[in-house]
Amino acid sequence: MLKIADKTFNSRLFTGTGKFADQSLMMKSIVESGSELATMALKRVDLDGQDDDILRPLISNKVNLLPNTSGAKNAKDAIFAAHLAREALGTNWLKLEIHPDPKYLLPDPIETLKAAEQLVKDGFIVLPYCHSDPTLCKHLEEVGCSAVMPLGAPIGSNKGIVSKDFLEIIIEQANVPVVVDAGIGAPSHAALAMEMGLMRSWLTQQ
Repeated sequence: MLKIADKTFNSRLFTGTGKFADQSLMMKSIVESGSELATMALKRVDLDGQDDDILRPLISNKVNLLPNTSGAKNAKDAIFAAHLAREALGTNWLKLEIHPDPKYLLPDPIETLKAAEQLVKDGFIVLPYCHSDPTLCKHLEEVGCSAVMPLGAPIGSNKGIVSKDFLEIIIEQANVPVVVDAGIGAPSHAALAMEMGLMRSWLTQQ
């Protein structure tokens, strides 16, 4: 069992919804994995209604939604996107992503911390994607983030957990769940994350 903020999950594996060949494959992967939480980029979702091709199957299968702010280049963009998502989807859960570099998609630590502090004040359950920096993760925890999501390796690299030493320090110091995000491209990577004591791992189609 895993508890984050006001929700309890039986599975420690959370999933993404990007880069699947089609929606049926996406849902088959999510359902058969047992994952109970799926993230989606706001830019890929029709926020005008819940008939969207991504939203509809997730909602019908009772998968918890975690909108993310992928594409936001600064705190202002991310905060604006977060409020849009809450209004449209009826959830205050948010995966905070701010990466101004379109090539490597590395998170901006300064803007992420700034946005996280404001979004917590605005009533969001904030799960920030961040570098594997123990000091940064502690600051994110201190401003009220419900979990921290340090990267295992760059997004899309499928290299697994290359930041293992730093992740171990983060786990040791954290008082909130630690989620490894990015770089997880094989079942063995997810298994290693859980063996390390990470509260959960994030698996996406990359």
